Amino acid sequence: MNGMGADRAGLETDRAGTEASAIEIRDLCKSYPGFSLDHLNLTLPCGCIMGLIGENGAGKSTTIKLILDMIRRDSGTITIMGKDNQQRLNATKEDIGVVLDEVGFPECLNASQVNRIMKHTYRNWKEDVFFDYLKKLSVPEKKPFQDFSRGMKMKLGIAAALSHDAKLLILDEATSGLDPVVRDEVVEMFSEFTRDESHSILMSSHIVSDLEKICDYIAFLHKGKLLLCEEKDILLEEYGLIHCTREAIDAIEPSAIKGKKESPYGVEALVLREAVPEEISISPVTIEELFVFMVKEA
Repeated sequence: MNGMGADRAGLETDRAGTEASAIEIRDLCKSYPGFSLDHLNLTLPCGCIMGLIGENGAGKSTTIKLILDMIRRDSGTITIMGKDNQQRLNATKEDIGVVLDEVGFPECLNASQVNRIMKHTYRNWKEDVFFDYLKKLSVPEKKPFQDFSRGMKMKLGIAAALSHDAKLLILDEATSGLDPVVRDEVVEMFSEFTRDESHSILMSSHIVSDLEKICDYIAFLHKGKLLLCEEKDILLEEYGLIHCTREAIDAIEPSAIKGKKESPYGVEALVLREAVPEEISISPVTIEELFVFMVKEA
């Protein structure tokens, strides 16, 4: 499985590397005691949304912090809109909107005060856009940040990230803590953002259904390694689920089976559609199911 993922990731980066790239990562490594991000290669083409999926500790937040130069890489390269992130991140900060797992506004500020600070931070700050987002997301203007719920903090962070003409959004669990109705609205905002072909989004989320709704590309991280990176639609076309007996699964070419779960009632397996005999019924697979099966086999 790891070999398949590495090959797929290599094909992806070769193909996307010929296009304009919002983010390009090559052979990125970062080691801590007990964890290593191992030769990560990713390319996010301009105008696209990439979902970063992985279990806790897979390396999602580490990757995002490396992109933002919040921590230093051990080796490899990262470019953001063609510029090395360590040498020229300050030159590109106007073009990047960031929402991290912990929104970092001072606890004593309210949303109106955040607006006043941002006006002096970003040349392209749009005050009217910011207050419009606050209204859409029902964020109070005068309530101190310290009294916000987690979901309210995320909404304020999202409003700020979308209000200074950014070309790239980097989002780490930005929909976490939001109720389903607000999450749906926020996901639509992100989708609207990338209707401009110069805009791109890299987002991680434990809520895989959010990523499946809007992402063009999906990247699977597992224990610091890239299992797979591919266009979402291609993944959903190539893979499927079958439910059958143990005898039936034994009749399928082993290379077509990419993961399986056995129970007293039979076998559920993730398969490559084109390699399965026509007489076997294949069900659609979700991105979450695809990831779970691949992690179990990795």
